[in-house]
Amino acid sequence: MTEITLYGTPLSIYAGRPRSYLIKTRRPYRETTPITKYYYEDVLPRAGGRQSVPTIETADGEVIRDGAAIIDHYENATGNQWSPTTPKQRIISRLFDVIGAEGLLRPAFHYRWDFPAENMAFLLFHFETMVWRVPDRAKKAQKIADGASRGAKSFGAVPENFELIETLYLELLEKLDAHFSDYPYLLGGKPCIGDFGMMAPFYGHLGRDPKPLSLMQSQAIRLFRWVERMNRPEPDVGEFEVQDDAYLANDEVPDSLLEVLRHISIDFVPETQAAATCINEWIGQQPQIEPGTVAERGVGQGTFTVRGTTIRALAQPYRFYLLQRVHDEYEALDKVARGEVDTMLAACDMTPILSTRLTKLIGRDNNLEVWAD
Repeated sequence: MTEITLYGTPLSIYAGRPRSYLIKTRRPYRETTPITKYYYEDVLPRAGGRQSVPTIETADGEVIRDGAAIIDHYENATGNQWSPTTPKQRIISRLFDVIGAEGLLRPAFHYRWDFPAENMAFLLFHFETMVWRVPDRAKKAQKIADGASRGAKSFGAVPENFELIETLYLELLEKLDAHFSDYPYLLGGKPCIGDFGMMAPFYGHLGRDPKPLSLMQSQAIRLFRWVERMNRPEPDVGEFEVQDDAYLANDEVPDSLLEVLRHISIDFVPETQAAATCINEWIGQQPQIEPGTVAERGVGQGTFTVRGTTIRALAQPYRFYLLQRVHDEYEALDKVARGEVDTMLAACDMTPILSTRLTKLIGRDNNLEVWAD
């Protein structure tokens, strides 16, 4: 095997993360949908038996499931070349990775499934490509789409929340657009782990489905350009005066990015706290969770309030698997650096994410997230 095989689809929210990474790092790959006999009989067992995208098979034949793990694999092999080395930027990069994978699911699923007139023909075409080529392929695709639509509601994308979801999202578009008017990437002239994380919702769903794509193109042109840029191997920064392909000097985190984080904190922080409470209560109710037990995708629903609206959303342990990385980075800092990070997080209302934790850690084994000691 001379290249990487990425099992995914352009429609997938999570495939956008490693695809962008492979493109920016100029690693040759081919993408294919996971519907072949080879995938089911050979790849899937080595992916822990969990059918999910993205999964890759490396040039050496190793199978890796999950976008974070895929990027970890190559970052570990290259000295973490797409991770900032300075304290504040490193924390910010990891934090945006969590936000991209977990913090924007509500608008991502709302704008996909709650605008059928604009989106449904587009979605059904893609769902058909993920079904075996059989005579009733269209019916099977419709059934899968119906299930996905129902599942989207578990993230709080229900009619009574639509107005709030759309208001928050339009405000986010404005703030991200302002940031990308001055900087090609989150932290300057080079993408970081946080950029790749944010490609999860902003490509497969929000930057590609007809309804949210038209919204982005009309109201957040510079954000749309970032989405384009993140899927091109070249820097693609022609509209910027500074083209240095580097992170900002002196550990700078732009005020425009802090504004983005301050806005995201409005629902990200209370949702994270509610999810932690829900999951910790669940952990406490279990007789015993043996180390190595597969971590569930969801263990109930957390309830929280945002701008007077009560939201119930699936409490996912995976959020905290990623958030542990933020905690690990923070705890590795010296006292002075921690103080600088504390000041930064306080400025964007993100301080609570440092103390919001599960009572059990989550690790990985056999390509699956598992409960640790």
